[in-house]
Amino acid sequence: MSPPAALAALAALLLAAAARELLAGLALPGLPGGGVLDRRAAGAALRLGLPARIRRAGLEGRLPLAAVLLAKACGGLAGTLVSLAAAPAAPGRISLLVAFGFPVAGFLAPDALLERRARLRARRLRGALPDACDLLAVDATTGRGPAAGFAEIAAAAAGPLADELRVTAAELSCGRPLGAVLRSLRARAPGSEMASLCASIERSRRYGSPLAEQLRRQSSALRRDQRRLVEEHAARAAPKIQLVIALVLVPSVLLMIAAALVANADILLSGFV
Repeated sequence: MSPPAALAALAALLLAAAARELLAGLALPGLPGGGVLDRRAAGAALRLGLPARIRRAGLEGRLPLAAVLLAKACGGLAGTLVSLAAAPAAPGRISLLVAFGFPVAGFLAPDALLERRARLRARRLRGALPDACDLLAVDATTGRGPAAGFAEIAAAAAGPLADELRVTAAELSCGRPLGAVLRSLRARAPGSEMASLCASIERSRRYGSPLAEQLRRQSSALRRDQRRLVEEHAARAAPKIQLVIALVLVPSVLLMIAAALVANADILLSGFV
């Protein structure tokens, strides 16, 4: 057996042992002997940071930790099988990279998917904040509290921000203090924009500062930042478009012209022969 194949086999054994340790506490629902995760599997999930990652992705309560652990184990084993086939064929030291790279990539693939979903969710949440600030400012102008504004936004809108505000409105309706609810909202939807919104509401609650004006200023700042981001994306897109034109479109046109010249070479060169 070649050294890359031996390393890939060793990685397969280590990943199998790790998967056995991770999944040792998994039990099928409905069978006696405990819940879905025992202390060992729960400790592994905490060490890997899975609960926080699932919460940022907005899948808390819908995606069990057991499923993520199982996906990571299956991804690592699948990457190991790929490395067993690809490592011997890779040239030189690249085979070592292939032998270890594919198992690690397979093990980390569920984390990458969760982080991507968390980024998209955060982007949608930031995009909905300006309108939410305007609606809360209108409610504050009419003398209504933040709880009523949260309930209205949750009932009228859709998306991650509406989901978080729906949870917030439910907590307030159950009698939980506003300060604790705002801290919980900041934990579920991290980011400077949400932190600023919660800080404005908390400052108005504690010191009686005018909330409507603060929310209008924040809404204007958020829209200005979003407009600047769009302009920056547009500015970065122009060189990419020019690169595509230079590398793809121009050579293809030149190839068509060259093909036409070659096809009609006898006619073009008839006067020179």
